[in-house]
Amino acid sequence: MNIVLSRDAQVKIMENTVSNAEHYFGQFCSVLASYTRKTAKLRDKADQLVKQLIDFGNTENPELRSAMKNMAEELAKIQDYRHAQVERLETKVVNPLKMYGPLIKERRAEIKKFNTVRNKEIKELQKLEKLRHRAPSDRHMIAESSVQKASVDAARTTQQLEEVIDNFQQHKTKDLQKIFADFLTIEMIFHARALEVYSSAFHQLQDCDLERDLESLASSVQQQRAMEESDEDSEEDYNYREPRRQEYSRGRKQTA
Repeated sequence: MNIVLSRDAQVKIMENTVSNAEHYFGQFCSVLASYTRKTAKLRDKADQLVKQLIDFGNTENPELRSAMKNMAEELAKIQDYRHAQVERLETKVVNPLKMYGPLIKERRAEIKKFNTVRNKEIKELQKLEKLRHRAPSDRHMIAESSVQKASVDAARTTQQLEEVIDNFQQHKTKDLQKIFADFLTIEMIFHARALEVYSSAFHQLQDCDLERDLESLASSVQQQRAMEESDEDSEEDYNYREPRRQEYSRGRKQTA
C-alpha cells in the first residue's frame, strides 16, 4: 500500500501541474484576447480622429489647415503600425495560448487513464488483504499474482505518465517564455515606431505659424469692414441725392 500511496502523491503533483496550467493559461488567453480587441478598437477610434482632423482643417486658414493635415497623416501612420500590432498579437500571442486548451484536455485524459489502472491495483490489494484472513493459501497465491500484475501495470503507467507530464512541463515553460517574449517584442516595436512618429507630429505642430493665420484673419475682417462701410456710404449718398432729384423735378413742373 505504501507504493500505492507514493504513486498517489506523484499523481497529485501531476494533476496540480495540469490544473495550474489550465487555470492560468486560460486567464492569460482571455486577458490578452481582450487586450488585442481593445487595441483594435483604439485603432478604429484613432482613424475617426484622423478624419475629423482633416475635415476640421479644411474649414481653417492655411497654416492651421496644413498643421491639421500633417498631424492627421502622422496619426494615420501610427494606426497602420497599430494594425500590424493587432495582427501580430493575434498570431503570435493569442493563438498559441488557445492551443493549450486541447493539449491540457489530452493530459487530463492520460491522468484519468492512470487513475483507472491505479484503482484496479488498489482493488486487487484489498482483495488480497481479505483473503489472507479467511481463504486457503492457494487462493492467496492467485490473489498475490493478480496484485503483482496490477502493480506492474500501475508502475508502467506511472512512468509513462511522468514522462508525459515532464514533457508537458518542459514545452509549457518554453512556450510561455516565447509567447511573452513575442508579446514584449511586438509592444516595443510598436511603441518605438509610434514614438518616432509622435515626435515628428509634435515638432510639425510646433512649427505651425499661427500668427500668420491671425494676421490673415485680421486682414479679412478689415476688408469686410471696409466693404461694409463703402456700402453704407453709397447708400447714404443715394438717400441724399434722391430727395434733391424729386425737388428739382417738382420745381420744373411748377415752372411749366
